[in-house]
Amino acid sequence: MIYWEIFLAFFIPGIVGYGGGPATIPLIEYEVVHRYDWMTIEEFGEVLALGNALPGPIATKMAGFIAFEQAGILGAIVALFATIAPSLILMLILLSVLLKFKDSPKVKLLSSVVRPTIAVLLGAMTFRFMETSYLDSGWLQTGFMLVVSYVLLEKIKVHPAYVILSALIYGALFLH
Repeated sequence: MIYWEIFLAFFIPGIVGYGGGPATIPLIEYEVVHRYDWMTIEEFGEVLALGNALPGPIATKMAGFIAFEQAGILGAIVALFATIAPSLILMLILLSVLLKFKDSPKVKLLSSVVRPTIAVLLGAMTFRFMETSYLDSGWLQTGFMLVVSYVLLEKIKVHPAYVILSALIYGALFLH
């Protein structure tokens, strides 16, 4: 029964909490403090502060911690699934609709408008990353990483995951 309660405690806020993690925090608080009495308001505040101090989505961090405290590893897994399930379900529905109408002129027009926009956003993000890399590591390291990454990805056709892993290892070893 505890796993079902955990699922509901984090699934319902995910469904009705439009706006992402911060919008679901009061809903999660209601579920875990008032509905199920798993913790006090003070304890919830501490979990919220801890969740805000760590990187990543707040709702999943809180769900994992609270559910782990209530039901161990399996509880945390249930809570994490319940937290991401609303987005996952919506994405699957939207994907099926998109695939159903993929040959529609309106969908093709939408895709032709969205793709360049995404390319511009990714380009802007890349330049921000390069600027941060330059400020932290200098042009020599930044240029080296750009050239090596380009060669590995475009010329040698190495899978991006391996390039990222290699960059992380390089950074850990040479860029303290």
